Amino acid sequence: MTHQDTTPETAANKAADSTTGKAGTAGTAPAVPAASADPSKWGRVDTDGTVYVRTPDGERAVGSWQAGDAAEGLAHYARKFDDMLTEVELLETRLGTHAGEPKHTLTSARHLRDGLAEAAVVGDLDALAARVDHVVASAERAVEHAKVEKEQARADAVARKEALVVEAEQIGAEATHWKSAGDRLRAILDEWKTVRGVDRKTDEQLWRRFSKARDAFNRRRGSHFADLDRQRAAAKSRKQELVDEAESLTESTDWGPTASRYKQLMADWKAAGRAPRETDEALWQRFRAAQDRFFARRSEAFNERDAEFAEHAKLKEELLAEAEQIDPSADLKAAQNQLHRIQERWDEIGKVPRERMRELEGRLRAVADKVRSASDAQWRRTDPEAQARVDQFRDRVEQFEAQASKARAAGDERRAKKADEQAQQWREWLSAAEQALADR
Repeated sequence: MTHQDTTPETAANKAADSTTGKAGTAGTAPAVPAASADPSKWGRVDTDGTVYVRTPDGERAVGSWQAGDAAEGLAHYARKFDDMLTEVELLETRLGTHAGEPKHTLTSARHLRDGLAEAAVVGDLDALAARVDHVVASAERAVEHAKVEKEQARADAVARKEALVVEAEQIGAEATHWKSAGDRLRAILDEWKTVRGVDRKTDEQLWRRFSKARDAFNRRRGSHFADLDRQRAAAKSRKQELVDEAESLTESTDWGPTASRYKQLMADWKAAGRAPRETDEALWQRFRAAQDRFFARRSEAFNERDAEFAEHAKLKEELLAEAEQIDPSADLKAAQNQLHRIQERWDEIGKVPRERMRELEGRLRAVADKVRSASDAQWRRTDPEAQARVDQFRDRVEQFEAQASKARAAGDERRAKKADEQAQQWREWLSAAEQALADR
């Protein structure tokens, strides 16, 4: 007995003894000695060849051995016990290493346990039963833990797909950056395919929401680009009209209004929007070529005009040199005639450069002002109405002076004084009229 109690355990038994963990046993598995070390401890072979195993409830016949001596028979059944022990240890190893499905391990352990009562083996069946019970309990816990993990994994998978659906629904309802949003929906679909563990019913519900969101996005995107196509078609038609008008104006010589019209055509071009890419650039090249043609012609015409206007300015400078020699004080009539001839020739010459216009016109206007001032002075000096006013005022002074003398002679000092006052008033007016006539 002492020898058998100290029999070394197998390496598998040691591994089973230390099996712990989230999916394994909670504690140390019962030790089971290998029966092959001393089969006689656990059974015997009767004289008639019947093989018995000892149990706490007494002996139980497990088979018959007729092929050799009793020791060989006992060893045979002990090896069968050890095979069962090895099978138990393998189940423990599966649990300890989390290999395979815990449910399969539990089924195998229960099958072993159910077969122990009639197992044709020789060994410590009581210890093996305890060991198997320990495996069954560990497997049950592993199954429960796997179930919890599976549920958690399912919940995580559902949450992940729910988040993907919510994002897809937001894109489907709101996104307008069509390319990046479309790329993101494709990425969501790729990620969707990698998420496992969702039950069929929930997965189908979430998939319907995702599909609906994707369809909504595709409809909005399709509607957007359909509208864009219509807008671009309208822009193409409008720009074609603008090009036609621009080309029709290239030969115009109505420089100012035509230049203004080209400016408006450019504003209309910008307001028309983009035409389809394949035609927009071609229309723009035609439009720009028409503009360039007109403005090149205008520039050429303006250059010619500027040269002509410069020549006009030179001729007018020559006229000014002549006009500025006029002396109206010497002979006003001759000065007026000469100025008139110069003005006629001035008008015949025509326009000058804009930047010279004020200068040249100002110099001619100064000559005209000088002649006109001389004419006005002469007219004022010879104005018959002014002289008539002087004579009239003098007559009135003389009349009131005569009345004053007559009144004094008659001794009427009051009337004399009044006549003197009236004569003084008219004398002042006479003085002012005479001064005005002298100033002319």
